[in-house]
Formats: sequence, C-alpha cells, structure tokens
Amino acid sequence: MLRNEILKVSLVVSFILSSQLVNAQSPDSASSSFSTGLTILVIIFLFAVIITIANRLMKLTAEKVGADKVGASNTVIPTWKEFFGGDTPTRSAEEGQFHVLRQGYDVPLVGDAEQRIDANLQATTFAMKPIDIHGMSPIPKLTVKEGASVKAGDVLFFDKKKPEIQYVAPVSGKLLAVNRGPKRRIDEVVISADKEMQYKAFTAPSLDASQEEIKNFLLESGGWSLLRQRPYNVAADPSETPRDIFISTFDTAPLAPDLSFAIQGREAAFQKGLDVLATLTSGHVYLGLDGRGETPISTAFSEATGVVKNYFKGKHPAGVVGVQIHHTAPIGKDDIVWTIDAQSVATIGTLFLEGKYDATKVVAVTGAELKEAKYVKTYQGASIESFVNNNTTNDHVRYVSGNVLTGTKIESKGFLGLYDSQVTVLAEGDYYEMFGWLVPVKARPSISNTFPHFLYPDKMTADTNTHGEKRAFVVTGQYEKVTPMDIYPQHLLKSILVNDFERMEGLGIYEVVEEDLALCEFVCTSKQDVQAILRQGIDMMIEQG
Repeated sequence: MLRNEILKVSLVVSFILSSQLVNAQSPDSASSSFSTGLTILVIIFLFAVIITIANRLMKLTAEKVGADKVGASNTVIPTWKEFFGGDTPTRSAEEGQFHVLRQGYDVPLVGDAEQRIDANLQATTFAMKPIDIHGMSPIPKLTVKEGASVKAGDVLFFDKKKPEIQYVAPVSGKLLAVNRGPKRRIDEVVISADKEMQYKAFTAPSLDASQEEIKNFLLESGGWSLLRQRPYNVAADPSETPRDIFISTFDTAPLAPDLSFAIQGREAAFQKGLDVLATLTSGHVYLGLDGRGETPISTAFSEATGVVKNYFKGKHPAGVVGVQIHHTAPIGKDDIVWTIDAQSVATIGTLFLEGKYDATKVVAVTGAELKEAKYVKTYQGASIESFVNNNTTNDHVRYVSGNVLTGTKIESKGFLGLYDSQVTVLAEGDYYEMFGWLVPVKARPSISNTFPHFLYPDKMTADTNTHGEKRAFVVTGQYEKVTPMDIYPQHLLKSILVNDFERMEGLGIYEVVEEDLALCEFVCTSKQDVQAILRQGIDMMIEQG
C-alpha cells in the first residue's frame, strides 16, 4: 500500500513539472532544446531523490513492523525478481514465519542419492569417536574393556571433566578394539555388532515428572549426548536450562540427505522427542522447515505440535541451524541455546516410548565417484566399508564422513561421525594445474564468473584440489555474499588470528560455528582454513571462560 501511494505522488509531481515545461516552451526560441534537456534532467533528479527517500522510509517502516522478514524487497520500485518471479511466498501466523535469505550458494554437485533404501547393505562394525565431541578430554574414561559384550545403550565412556554425560553403545555386540592416536588419544571405540540387536532396558519417566528427573534419565540412557550447546557447539551442560532449543528439519549442504525421507516411519517418535525437549527449556522449541517448495515436507515436521515453526527459503546455508537461530532469536553473550538434529530427536522419542536407545540412522551415500548413490538404514557410527565396497568408479577417491564443506576425511573402512548422516565420495585432486583459470578447463563449481559455468548443466563434478595455494588474506567481499548473517566473517577471522578477544566478541563469535562459515572457506580467494581458524578462536574463548 505504501509503495503504491509513493509511486502515485512521484508520478503526479513529475506530471506537473512536465506540464509546466510544455506550457513554458517557445518553439521559436533558440534555447528551447537546451531548456528542455535541462528541465528533463531536473525532473529525473527530483524523481530519483523522491524514490531514494521513499525507499529509506519504507525500509524503516518494514523493520519497525517486522515486514522485513517476509522476503519482499521493501522498495518503492519492485526488483526484477519480484516483477517477473511471481508473488513472494507467505504463510499465516499459524503456519509459521517465513524467512527469505538472499545470500548463499548451492554447490552444484553430481551424485545425489536415489530416494530408496538399499536393505541389502548392512554394516557389521560400528564406532563411537570421542574426537567428534568438541571440548572432550582427549582420553575419556572407558567403562568397558576390549572383548567385553555390550548391549545397545550400555555406557562405553564418559568425559572426565563432565562425568555425568555418558556416551553409550549404538549397537549390541563385542567391543572389538580401542583405537588410539597421538599421545594415546582415544580415536575410536569399535564394536562388532550382533546379528540380532539386544537393547538395554530403560524405564522412562512421565513427562509430568520434574525437569531434573527427565535430565537424569537422558544422562544415564545416553540420550543427552545427542544435544549440543551454543555458543561454541559443545556438549550441552546439564546444569544449565537453555533459553531455547533449535532443530533444522532440512539440509541444504551439497548432496545432503532429504530429512523428510529419512524420518519416514518414525513420525510418532519424532513428536515424542519434541515433547521431551519442551520440558528442558524455559523458552521454545524452534523447528526450521524447508520453505523452498522443491520437495514435499514430511507431516512429522509440518504437523508437529508444541513447537514454533519457521520456514526458510534460500540457498545454502539456509538449512544450517546456526543461520536459522540468527534469523529467529539471535544468541547474545549471556544466552545459552541447544541444538539437535532431526533423526536424534526421534532417538530421544524412542527412549521414552519404548525404553530403549535406538540409534537408527538413514544415511545418504553420495558422490559422483559412486556407481550407485543410495540411502542405507543403519546405526550411529557405522563403518562405511559395506556401503562403498565395489561401488566406486575407481580407487583414487576420497571418503568423507559428512558433506564436502564440513565433513571429515576417513578411510574406506572408516566410521561415520557421531553426528553425521551422510557419506561423500569424490575424486582426489592431487595434481598440479598449470596456468589455472588462464586456460580453458572443464566446468567446476564456483561463484566467480571467470569460469563460464553458466554455460554448463546445473550439476558438475568436482575433486579435492584447492586450485591454488594459501595467499595473502585480503578483503574481497566474497564472504559476505555467501553468509546470510548480520556479521563480518573476514573481520572476525582476522581478530582471531591476532588474539583480539574484545573484537571477537563484538564481531559475533558467540553466534557462529564451523558449519555456519563453511561456504566462506569454499569461496575464499586467499585459500584460508576458515573453519580451523574459527575453531581456534572458539577454543580460546572457552579457555578464557
């Protein structure tokens, strides 16, 4: 409405000035052409001034009433996309708030998993990896010895600094090995799984029980280990009550699994998990839903009750929970919030519904170097050997637990990370590229128009080559193009490198973790290890208390 009124006023003013110009003209005057041109320039200038002032007023008004969140440009003249792209999606208050994120980039990779579960592929060994848990002691306290038999839900180890948080076996079987790294660091606790799964029996409390009783049950059953705390993305502190709890129900990372597909058959457990989480916070449980409209949303997500729903539309990292937190209820210095992934919510729900720790996970096995990309149904920490064996196009590949932006390199017999539900296989890029972008090369994912990638199909293949060495850390503005958050990533990273704690705080280190800035590392001209630098800063903040 405001846009229409301003346009009307601007057109009326322009019409009046134009009429005055026509009436004042003298056809015989030698300066007629000059006067006409000068007057037209004055009209254009006045029109531009009116539009500029009006744009500012509209933006201020939109921010005041909250209309800046719905995705419209909030300018007098519609943008090209608004004019030709149809109406901006909106939803009623009951359906949830809609957020349209303008910054980001979808890495267009070949190798999406076909939406069917291959029941013939079953892992036989599983591992819990303490190194996946940020802030944990390098050598946690083991509670079982090699050769011992365990049931799913039996305690394997706990952090010496927080002994109340216990990490349990995802499957039943025999403790096969404790694999150690440098300085006797425990990297993996490996279990050879039984053919018939045996579960430790738990008696879950009613949701009418005290918060303390519910917390104690989650701690002893292993469910607590699935919760992570922000700032810093560390294990959730049982002594704290979070302001809010956040769950993202979709993943926009390259080749990421479809969580609506993964949650099929566990809808009741997911809702029960949400009910449990609601008892642990003094605020709300926020559910981030897919607003892109490209794939159907599971009813487990869209019809969930007892939560606050927010829809997000945009390119990656729109599905990252940290970005959703930033646009929903940002984290301040003294705030504590918890996060948990959608499949882990169902694991907690099963604990309360059936009294067992069911670490079932639907995992996407993806990548262009696979003969067949597929989904498999397995358990937390599965060995990927059976998923990739005889399924790669060649042997010169890299296996990644997770996605290509934030995942961890593992071997062909390696294990999924504690929080991962994706395996990515891509070609090794251990070669030298002479002249780089100066010569014609095959299409590769890039935000730079140096490569004519817009002439190629939507999806491309990629390898692990960084196409350059580390260079001077210069300001390019690339980070801001792919970070839909109101922070300055490059300034934050530089403040970390010089150990400037005050600037780190002021520039938003409480709001971000590695996955939030992973795209910055992908687009970085300077080839900086963005995620490693950020974790260095987070560790420094933790040490400072």
